[in-house]
Amino acid sequence: MPMPPETTPKKRARAAAAPVASAPVVPAAPTASAVPVLPMPEDGQIRAVIDAVLPQVDAGRFAVKRVVGEMLAVTAHVFTDGHDQVRARLCWRREDDSAWQELEMLPQGNDVWGASFAPEAQGRWRYTVVAWVDHFQSWRAELKRRIDPADLLLAARAGADLADAAAARAKGEDRKRLTAWAKNLRTRAEAVGKTTIDALDQVTSEIASIKTLALSDDLATVADLYPDRRHATRFAGEQGLPLVVDRLRAAFSAWYELFPRSAALEEGRHGTFQDVQARLPYVAEMGFDVLYFPPIHPIGRQRRKGRNNTLTPEPGDVGSPWAIGAEEGGHKDVLPALGTLEDFRTLVQAANAQGIEIAMDIAFQCAPDHPYVQQHPTWFRKRPDGSVQYAENPPKKYQDIYPFDFETEDWRAMWAELKSVFDHWIGYGVRIFRVDNPHTKAFAFWEWCIAAVKREHPDVLFLAEAFTRPKVMHRLAKLGYSQSYTYFTWRNTRHELMEYFNELAHGPGADYYRPNAWPNTPDILNEHLHDAPRAVFMTRLVLAATLAASYGIYGPAYERMEGRPREPGSEEYLDSEKYQLRHWGEWRVDREDSIAAFIATVNRIRNTHAALQSNRELRFFDTTNPYLVAYAKRDADGRNAVLTVVNIDATFTQSGFVHVDAGWMDVGGVGSYVAHDLLTDQRFSWTDGANYVSLVPSLMPAHVLKIQRSDA
Repeated sequence: MPMPPETTPKKRARAAAAPVASAPVVPAAPTASAVPVLPMPEDGQIRAVIDAVLPQVDAGRFAVKRVVGEMLAVTAHVFTDGHDQVRARLCWRREDDSAWQELEMLPQGNDVWGASFAPEAQGRWRYTVVAWVDHFQSWRAELKRRIDPADLLLAARAGADLADAAAARAKGEDRKRLTAWAKNLRTRAEAVGKTTIDALDQVTSEIASIKTLALSDDLATVADLYPDRRHATRFAGEQGLPLVVDRLRAAFSAWYELFPRSAALEEGRHGTFQDVQARLPYVAEMGFDVLYFPPIHPIGRQRRKGRNNTLTPEPGDVGSPWAIGAEEGGHKDVLPALGTLEDFRTLVQAANAQGIEIAMDIAFQCAPDHPYVQQHPTWFRKRPDGSVQYAENPPKKYQDIYPFDFETEDWRAMWAELKSVFDHWIGYGVRIFRVDNPHTKAFAFWEWCIAAVKREHPDVLFLAEAFTRPKVMHRLAKLGYSQSYTYFTWRNTRHELMEYFNELAHGPGADYYRPNAWPNTPDILNEHLHDAPRAVFMTRLVLAATLAASYGIYGPAYERMEGRPREPGSEEYLDSEKYQLRHWGEWRVDREDSIAAFIATVNRIRNTHAALQSNRELRFFDTTNPYLVAYAKRDADGRNAVLTVVNIDATFTQSGFVHVDAGWMDVGGVGSYVAHDLLTDQRFSWTDGANYVSLVPSLMPAHVLKIQRSDA
């Protein structure tokens, strides 16, 4: 049988260890230094809460982007404890200004408040939301619910005090009106209040009249102009959130790239800036407003590449323009065969006169014989044998290019010199720069450099040529790049196009990442274009020009439908202009072997329809045929809508139904409406719901339809 409880080994062990005294142990009071004291807020009377202000980029670390006159719609979650009423205002100012402009925010339901403003000038701006508990509005809201006569009279007197307080903050006629209101309200309430309780029924009508006076909408509107904001809270402190405002071309542009050295009128001659000037009417007739050049600087002779990227150049080979620098100079000089710096300035002015801006390619890298290599050897990384490390992207090797070392001890001097390259060309009238491979340079440099340049020249725009990982591309956009290249070149199916452009238009990057879509570049001849028929080039042009507000082509290769790869599966052109001169014959829009006239039509449509000049209002529609891609854009006011339908099969006719959301297009409920094809000038009568489309690629692979009411 078990042992008695008191004699078990565990009991005996615990008894031996127990203290003799049985009094409770009181812990010693902690010393003051052992108790962490949390600091109280500066103003514990602040009760309004502002949360989730949108848009903002990384909690305000980077700037939201807009163009001059474009609305910035701001929303915020605003609330307080209890049942008091809150008010909120949207505030904005130029970064260098001290005074804020303000606009009342309106409730949108579920504690969400919103307001919009349109910045009227380029440069850096700040915006924020300020909110407070509004005792005047709280009083009015409660007064509306009060029915007890005694309560009403007390509430009227409290309202008179609030009106007096508002009058003290007001000026002029508003002060007089509020003071008179308060006096009238108080006098009448006190007069009725002196009536005995038994006699209150006799003054019911007077109490009702006092309530009507207290709830006067006109006088409340005046009082609202002078709120008590002593305990207001401001989102993101005194500085608020950053906003960069650019000119319109940052958001809407059409780029045309050409090699100046291939612009010669005669075959076999090196082109010049004067030759390019003679090509300006051609570029203007096609409707492009940005003319972009690859690097125009002296080209290195050491390790020069030959035709088709060979390592053994022949005498007379011109080398790659991206191998920058020779004994004639570097990044601030021009290749003598193109002309002089003054010739370049003349070209910039001539282009501007035709509504075209010249964009320069800035490639921060050096040929082995660039002056920087001798003058600043520490700016370049050395290999163990003492030679300078040339650029590589295995398996690709660029033996003719030395990259800068952004970890050099002399980084400050190098940063200053690289920024001065932009300053130099700005002095020659250039306001747009396409930057080559910016993702291979330090991000901190770009953030500093772009901000410094735009602070002095807010009209300068930067395009990031970075076909790299998405997060890297987005980081560059956050750092200040005005536009960014995209993956459009590799998006070909309906699903790929819908997924990608929905992300660009409506994803988290929409407030800072401005896409620029290119169907080809000198570096990229996508396999989709290899020896492709005319319809493919037309289709890709329509997609780029209508899906993205900014797009570009590398010509004359594109309009001449150049599709010969260096070898099967390669994205390199055969006989690429990167390594040799090309002669393109006559540069005429009406050539039969060119789609230049078609491009001119598309650009004319873009320039005359506001719906195509933004990326925000994009909507894809369902089709019954996977080879038909249908999408629409509308302008910010909803008055202009353009619907595009593209047959992405270049070989066969594709037919099917397009399910149009007529309400979104602002033609819902009108029965039939007109779909006017701006490419062919055909007109179709469409209705809500499904509409039939048939596109023959050999004739016209797309519709670009202006949607309008039948009675318009």
